[in-house]
Amino acid sequence: MSTITREELWRRLKGGQVEPLYLLFGSEEYLRDAAARAVTEAALKGAALREFNETSYSLASVDVQQAIAAAEQMPMMAGRRVVRITDFGKLREADEEALVRYVTRPAETSTVVFVSGDLDKRRKLSKTLMEVCTSVEFAELKDAELAAWARDRLKHLGAYADERALRQIVALTGASVRQLSTELEKLATASLPGGQITMEVVDALVGRSRELSNFELSDHLIARDRRRALETLRKLLDDGAEPVMLIGLLASNFHRLALAKELMTRGAPEQEVFRVVNMPFSQRKEFLATARRADARELARRIARIAEADLAIKTSLGGGGERGSRLQLEMLVCELSA
Repeated sequence: MSTITREELWRRLKGGQVEPLYLLFGSEEYLRDAAARAVTEAALKGAALREFNETSYSLASVDVQQAIAAAEQMPMMAGRRVVRITDFGKLREADEEALVRYVTRPAETSTVVFVSGDLDKRRKLSKTLMEVCTSVEFAELKDAELAAWARDRLKHLGAYADERALRQIVALTGASVRQLSTELEKLATASLPGGQITMEVVDALVGRSRELSNFELSDHLIARDRRRALETLRKLLDDGAEPVMLIGLLASNFHRLALAKELMTRGAPEQEVFRVVNMPFSQRKEFLATARRADARELARRIARIAEADLAIKTSLGGGGERGSRLQLEMLVCELSA
């Protein structure tokens, strides 16, 4: 069977069309998990004894034959059973073959939902699942898709925001739909009774994702903007980020910038840069702009200085100096932004 869109899946389920096999895969886990629940609801609609007709198996800890036996079992006082299967990507060959045999001749009274974050399409089982299942990919959403999803979600929550506020919400929360959903619920509650979400409410209530804020910190350091660098650092620390974690993320960002800078100097296209340097789609444009502004020698010097500070902070933490580690991090930011 061919891969269908998320929208087509919802249309089919709403119309009562339930298939015996589904493959839901991709890195966007919030929407993927919501789809698995929707399939389950559609398959068990009207079932009297739902708890006896719904099971989940992680094949990392459960034998394949147990999951297959559940799928082959007749439903109890219902039209269907639902079996969700996860962690099937690294099975032994014999176990893969057993699953392949089942999915090529599935039970008519069961709906089996295979859920995976990372599908290795080279494996025989993956290829077979793609051929026989109703497959839906849940890739990371782009900013425009996130904004559209947020707009619909706010409508469901009885709230609304203009385009500028929506873009700000997406920029602050990053690419995680799960985090975006949490922030939207918080904003919708704060907007009562009128329901309008303003920029002021967004800036006051939306917690920046640490990865995004940390990249902003790196950007301010490259630009030698000490004031904004210190403001970003203090917000991260006040939000509960540990100094050791922050300096590790800072080192990772500068290493990625240095690697991207070297590739770009060689004339590598953007596609090649992001094959080597892992970066969420929503942050790529800003990352490339920062890399272009950076000087290669200065990046190397800063990476060495961050490593020295990392050792000093870990040493001070070993002696119980949490306040001292924060001070050292602030001093490092001042030095790197000079």
